[in-house]
Amino acid sequence: MDIILVPGFWLDASSWSEVTPPLVKAGHGVHPLTLPGLESIDAPREGIGLRDHIDAVIAAVDGIDGPVVLVGHSGGGAIIHGAVDARPERVARAVYVDSGPLAAGGVINDELPAEGDEIPLPPWDGFDDADLVDLDNELRAAFRARAIPQPRGVAYDKQHLTDERRFDVPATVIACEFPSSVLTEWVESGHPYVAELARIHDVEYVDLPTGHWPQFTKPAELGAAILAAVER
Repeated sequence: MDIILVPGFWLDASSWSEVTPPLVKAGHGVHPLTLPGLESIDAPREGIGLRDHIDAVIAAVDGIDGPVVLVGHSGGGAIIHGAVDARPERVARAVYVDSGPLAAGGVINDELPAEGDEIPLPPWDGFDDADLVDLDNELRAAFRARAIPQPRGVAYDKQHLTDERRFDVPATVIACEFPSSVLTEWVESGHPYVAELARIHDVEYVDLPTGHWPQFTKPAELGAAILAAVER
């Protein structure tokens, strides 16, 4: 199986490097992506929006023969969902890592403070404590050293979806910051935060207790969880 890995905000393809070994060892094709505007600190970010990132994932799907699994971390969950909507017949499974599908009209996070056309990685005190579980000082320093400003439009733009076949694509949610039981309670109660997730016909939940960046705090466990989802 070909697996396309989409990073969350401020990260490029290399952020998956400690997650991919078990996937490669199992014989899967692994395709971590660096999305437009995230190529380097100096890359241009003007005019890059959510659709540009979705289109980059669609291009990766179109460049592969056969079915693919899409994996999206954090804001990457909204991006892979846009690609699922565009190519539902090509996606065997969507895996949301501490994230979920973003419904039409929603935005990833328009409260992140922007500086012109970009959003730098905020200070750590701007994050909830749950985000930072297991992200010790060494990991925080390494993350900040590699962080690339996120194009503002990706965070602020509205999601556009058109094909309800997206709900037929099986999904796996890897829950990190809070247990999957919370998500299932929200689904059952009709919470608007999970309205799009609730419409997917086949969803499995996997608990991986840690903070918001399991690719750094528990990479081996995340790799194993993704592998299990791929081989489901």
